[in-house]
Amino acid sequence: MMRFSTLVKHPADWMTGKSKDNSVVITSRIRLARNIRDFPFPGWAMKEERKAILETILPEIAGLTKMKKGFAQELSQLDSLQKQVLVERHLISREQAARSEGCAAVVNRKQSLSLMVNEEDHLRMQSICAGLHLREAYDLLDSIDRDLETKLSYGYDGNLGYITACPTNLGTGMRASAMLHLPALVLTDQIGQVLQAVSKLGLAVRGLFGEGTESLGDLFQISNQSTLGESEDAIIDRLERVIKQVANHERNARLKMMEEEPHELSNKVGRAYGTLKFAHMFDSKEAFTHISLLRLGADLSYFPEGTMQLCDALMMEIQPAHLQLYAGKELEPLKRDLIRAEIIRERLQNLDPPAISNIENEVNSTDPGDELPIEPPID
Repeated sequence: MMRFSTLVKHPADWMTGKSKDNSVVITSRIRLARNIRDFPFPGWAMKEERKAILETILPEIAGLTKMKKGFAQELSQLDSLQKQVLVERHLISREQAARSEGCAAVVNRKQSLSLMVNEEDHLRMQSICAGLHLREAYDLLDSIDRDLETKLSYGYDGNLGYITACPTNLGTGMRASAMLHLPALVLTDQIGQVLQAVSKLGLAVRGLFGEGTESLGDLFQISNQSTLGESEDAIIDRLERVIKQVANHERNARLKMMEEEPHELSNKVGRAYGTLKFAHMFDSKEAFTHISLLRLGADLSYFPEGTMQLCDALMMEIQPAHLQLYAGKELEPLKRDLIRAEIIRERLQNLDPPAISNIENEVNSTDPGDELPIEPPID
């Protein structure tokens, strides 16, 4: 069985940007909600009932081939800092971290599969892949779900589909989502219009850690809202189509900034680099803002290959629980801000300044008659 220290030491590929196609769409996630017949939902269950649910589900999960030699732990055996690290790595939810007795988390060795027992539902399963690969994430999780369905008696109704604690999850019980990095749409003030169009299509837009959280570092989650009356394939196809359009708008916005505002763009990237490399204090929001610009610059060839992966790793390492884990103790906010800046300076010490002159010369030499591709509105 994988220990917590091992899990932390070896982050998943999707956490550190080891993908060539994640410049805009960073990750794809599929989540399934399932419940066991004849047991109350976790929110209504007594402690002994939650323990009985856990004893029913956990052995079946542990017996799955894909979950062997993974991390499996009852949350009551983890301290608050360890649980928050799992939240920051998107391996458990904030709601799950707030629970304790009768709750557990099971994560496979690659950390691409994570199963939560007694969150809002008896079983919350998720699969995460780097880039826009919703279908791949679904297929991976569907195989787990099918195996468990032969061993566990899921609550299911012929009209309502899978029975869930929250009515909005009835039907497939599936939430599909993607995490997107949209700095150019933010910088060009197009983000409001684009996200409003997405919302009108019945999709949800949330921050870094889901519902009720803000967008840090220009990161946005887009997901389906309805799960009843639509098949898994239809949900994935519709979401993927919209995400591709949003990603195209972001790419066009990046190209347009390079074409029309090269000096302003270079200034923003250069300032972000200088601030990150030499500042001695950062709160989370400011650090994420500058790293977002550095990541944008990496995609636009201001920095050498590998810089984007460095940015992705930094976004994980500088979160509050990770900082305290790094320090080996709980830290006051001011001390976290100091250590956050220290880690950033250390990670960036060998990163050369952005190649701004090369980029601007390349832009200035472009034929003024060249036109950027125009994307149609999101439909």
